[in-house]
Amino acid sequence: MSNAKERKHAKKMRNQPTNVTLSSGFVADRGTKYHNGGGRPFHQAQKQEPFPGTSRQRQTKMTHHSPVDPDVKEQSSSKIMFKKKGGWKAGPEGMSQEIPKYITASTFAQARAAEISAMLKAVTQKSSNSLVFQTLPRHMRRRAMSHNVKRLPRRLREIAQKEAEKAVHQKKEHSKNKCHKARRCHKNRVLEFNRRQKKNIWLETHIWHAKRFHMVKKWGYCLGERPTVKSHRACYRAMTNRCLLQDLSYYCCLELKGKEEEILKALSPMCSIDAGLTFAAVHCLSGKCQGSVLLYRANRYPREMLGPVTFIWKSERTPSHTSESRQLWIWLHPTLKQDILEELKAACQCVEPIKPTICTPGPLLTTSEEKSQTELPDEKIGKKRKRKDDGENAKPVKKVIGDGTRDPHQPSSWISAATGIIISDLTMEMNRLRLIGPLSHSILTEALKAASVQTVREGEDTEKTPHHWWIETCKNPDSVSLHHRQEAIFELLGGITSPAEIPSGTILGLTVGDPRINLPPKRSKVLPNPEKCQDNEKVRQLLLEGVPVDCAHSFIWSQAICKNVTENKISDQDLNRRRSELLVPGSQLVLGPQESKIPILLIQQPGKVTGDDRRGWGSGWDILFPKGWGMAFWIPFIYRGARVGGLKESVMHSQYKRSPDIPGDFPDCPAGVVFAEEQAKNLLEKYKRRPPAKRPNYVKLGTLAPFCCPWEQLAQEWESRVQAQEEPSVASSPSGEDSDSRRDKLPCAPTPENTDLWSDEGGTSLSSCSEPREAMDTECPARVGTEWVACQDATGSLLCVLRSRKWLKQLSTWCGPSSRDKRAARRASGSGEPALTRAACLPLLERFPRALVWVSLALLRKGSPEPHSMICVPTEEDFLRLRQDQLYCGPQESKHSDPFKSEIRKQKERKKVEKRQNKQAPTEREGLAGGPPAAGHQALTLGLWSGPLPGVTSHCSRVLLGFVTQGDFSMAVGGGEALGFVSLTGLLDMLSTQPAAERGLVLLRAPASPQYRFARIAVEV
Repeated sequence: MSNAKERKHAKKMRNQPTNVTLSSGFVADRGTKYHNGGGRPFHQAQKQEPFPGTSRQRQTKMTHHSPVDPDVKEQSSSKIMFKKKGGWKAGPEGMSQEIPKYITASTFAQARAAEISAMLKAVTQKSSNSLVFQTLPRHMRRRAMSHNVKRLPRRLREIAQKEAEKAVHQKKEHSKNKCHKARRCHKNRVLEFNRRQKKNIWLETHIWHAKRFHMVKKWGYCLGERPTVKSHRACYRAMTNRCLLQDLSYYCCLELKGKEEEILKALSPMCSIDAGLTFAAVHCLSGKCQGSVLLYRANRYPREMLGPVTFIWKSERTPSHTSESRQLWIWLHPTLKQDILEELKAACQCVEPIKPTICTPGPLLTTSEEKSQTELPDEKIGKKRKRKDDGENAKPVKKVIGDGTRDPHQPSSWISAATGIIISDLTMEMNRLRLIGPLSHSILTEALKAASVQTVREGEDTEKTPHHWWIETCKNPDSVSLHHRQEAIFELLGGITSPAEIPSGTILGLTVGDPRINLPPKRSKVLPNPEKCQDNEKVRQLLLEGVPVDCAHSFIWSQAICKNVTENKISDQDLNRRRSELLVPGSQLVLGPQESKIPILLIQQPGKVTGDDRRGWGSGWDILFPKGWGMAFWIPFIYRGARVGGLKESVMHSQYKRSPDIPGDFPDCPAGVVFAEEQAKNLLEKYKRRPPAKRPNYVKLGTLAPFCCPWEQLAQEWESRVQAQEEPSVASSPSGEDSDSRRDKLPCAPTPENTDLWSDEGGTSLSSCSEPREAMDTECPARVGTEWVACQDATGSLLCVLRSRKWLKQLSTWCGPSSRDKRAARRASGSGEPALTRAACLPLLERFPRALVWVSLALLRKGSPEPHSMICVPTEEDFLRLRQDQLYCGPQESKHSDPFKSEIRKQKERKKVEKRQNKQAPTEREGLAGGPPAAGHQALTLGLWSGPLPGVTSHCSRVLLGFVTQGDFSMAVGGGEALGFVSLTGLLDMLSTQPAAERGLVLLRAPASPQYRFARIAVEV
């Protein structure tokens, strides 16, 4: 007998009862004898029930001849035993027992009953760990059998019902107040969210955005970049006809406290009246309007710009209080905060830090909660831990409100002992939402309701009430009268068609009730209600004069009141519980004195203010309110029909307004330089990820800088180009004090040894290419794989952007064609403006030698401009072909040769040799190591210009004038529009040489295209 058959038989018989042994035809089974049809072996049956006569003798003989030796096999012993008995013999099926002569009925029945019970037990007992429905054939199984017993066959339902009643297969009891998604979350979701906010700041609307937007980590924040749905056109329609909502709480706020004279004296060197209004503007100083100003380092205008900011002065109820302490809020982009804060501290002499007492940003945790938070088990931070329900003993953890990354021990306020000015950092201490579009008025008036005046009963203690500050305010009749006037003006806004009709920067203060109480049951779209503007005289006065000065007052300027409003906010859970207890479901919830009173500040945003077309487009309102109330204002605005936008929509908003975007459109600002470097790095990585056959070869297309704009080199080459054209003697042999002093200030200026190296085609300086590569990496801007590295000191750079309003208006007049626009020409001649001559341009070039000009471009024909597109000067041949054919698109750039092709081929061969050397023996590798190292060669990328750039202005067939920073198809004009910078020197040179009819025409070429397209340039003021 083989071992396989024995294992098969043992597997078959392993679950059988011990008192029943089935025959299998094996010899080993013949040793088992049954007497009287019993269910036990013969010798066991004789021990329990002895028989008379021969049976007793047979038992004795069996006892003497039973095998006891373990070495003797069972088969041989059985055979010997059977031979000696004589009366036993093996049957055809292996049963070695003959039919007995007589039986006992009781014993026979008992043996049969035992066998039947054993068979029933074997049938009902499960032979494996599988369930009943899993024992069925696969073609009979159904998914519903696992939870519905009636899906099983009738013969198996009883067994399946017993299995289902066992505790092992019972479903676990879960908490009824938590859904499946909530049970899968972290042990303490608030604690986990607080931990995740230690690296990047979360806005109060972060969770809402994270479910619907593509999130990016920028400027130390987690911000929504764009919606997950296609909404580019929808957002434009919302800004044009409806309302777009944005969360601008990431903007930073710096507060200055002190005497008005001291503050103005400290801030005056940081701005210039030549670039626009300053902090001392009359309508802004009273607190009636918001102002905007461009900040520079002290006494460094027009260079070393810090960035644009907006500011708000706290309004004073009486003009006699001007000499007392004033408050000034400066709002700025987060990328500009560090530079401006350091410059403000230096200008105001605020060097002594003070510990904040009222506004301390960070997690609002008690000492016991912080201790329990630190006593968590030592596990990985990012690993989900097993949920442990502490029950009623669990202590609630307060979520982070404000800046969770700020160190509590780090000072946020600084004071000056000399001037008495206090500078405080109020970043994330307030929320700022922006509503853009004509329906902003309707959404504001529908979502917000003015707070009701609260009276006090006799004997009632107002100090114990959560909103005692509002009760104390209502005791003053003047304050109540002011509140009613603010409410009346706020109600007038509901019938005004567009925010552009109100004076620019108008400020309105107000105290409103909890906006969650007025939340509609369903999301709807509101429309302007003309019935609210029955009093036409008041509306006319509001549109002409704006909001009165006293109505700009708001309690949001008090940090103590803001803290009280944040801490005494009714939770959403409590509010929903009270709403569910209403007798009539859906009726208005009245909280009475327990309703929160929130001070807010409404600021009008002017929208598009430059140019003659689409004036006021993109206007809206900004609303400021204390922290902790972000979602309470966010959801009601959305339920009234506001559409939400992200960072991408902010860029589109600034592009359609034709205003520079922060910080990408400020190349003379430190934040703009950092932004350009990061953008170039990201675009370069994206370019290298694609194979060479699937990406454009910028070297052959003649594109030197496809990922960034070398502004410094562009301005320097245009200055040298004009000097070479006007003064050939200076270009050949430099002399003169002026030229020498100017070259001394520039780290990259041509040296006397190589100033005679000029290009034959256009007079472009090629001195930067004639120097050794090692010297260029440390002395002038170089490009390492198209990534521009600004190596020169900021104080030595003469690059600036022309922001003088006087000269910008002059350039705007010069850029227009004189023959087509007769009205503009008549206006220019009537105003006494000078004509475009060399004498008129000389004062401008002397003051701004290397300046850039912000311009807008509109394509004449088809085409969609892209960022980093080149703005070029057309030739006479281009104008001639355009006159002959009005449908002429433009010339094409010829194919350039690739000077790095052989170097790249050698680089590939070196890599193959290195790879082959690595496979050689160690001794041979050591011997080859003494040769010239291959690592000394500069890594080249196919399709990109490597090393220092040659002359960017004359590299192509058309002279380069500037670059595009923003460009796309404009849905407002139905064609391509672009925004960018051009060299001031190049712009004046181009305008002076162009015909009067074609003045202002330029050529645009995308980085990855050889096609030039005509566009009209304009300087809008």
